[in-house]
Amino acid sequence: MPIAVRPMMVVVTAALLAVSASPLRSDELTATIPAQQATVAPSGTDHQDSPQEHMRRRFPQPVRVSDLIGLRVLDDNDATIGRVLQVVRSPQGAILLIVSYGSWLGSRTRAVAVPIEVVGIFGHQLASLDMKPEEYATAATWPGTSGQILGSDETIQIALARR
Repeated sequence: MPIAVRPMMVVVTAALLAVSASPLRSDELTATIPAQQATVAPSGTDHQDSPQEHMRRRFPQPVRVSDLIGLRVLDDNDATIGRVLQVVRSPQGAILLIVSYGSWLGSRTRAVAVPIEVVGIFGHQLASLDMKPEEYATAATWPGTSGQILGSDETIQIALARR
């Protein structure tokens, strides 16, 4: 190794040792992370993210309502929970997917309202990310009278999912 390179290696090694010898305090560490990137709650707190926060972190993308109609909604094991029948806006302004949920082969299905924030799209199907199959079973049947059915040409935001 040439003589000129050795002093540089010594300087770099000394700098690395100096950095590793002075650990950051937790308040210094959190001060270096921008507020948008700090997603972990400080220890000792029970921070529950809202479904809207979960969706925001899943990179929501625009999608036409007509592209969602008929898509399968899958659970964690890729079993079909139901299919999207329609997309509605509730009186409170929330976007809901009306999903057919029921027995195998569709003999006894019922319409269930699923918040758009709890699903994600991947390919030509939807993943039920924050709503378990048991919650579909206990969810109230959609009455069909409340909310505005969105037109097939309207565009909404939906989170991305992956398997």
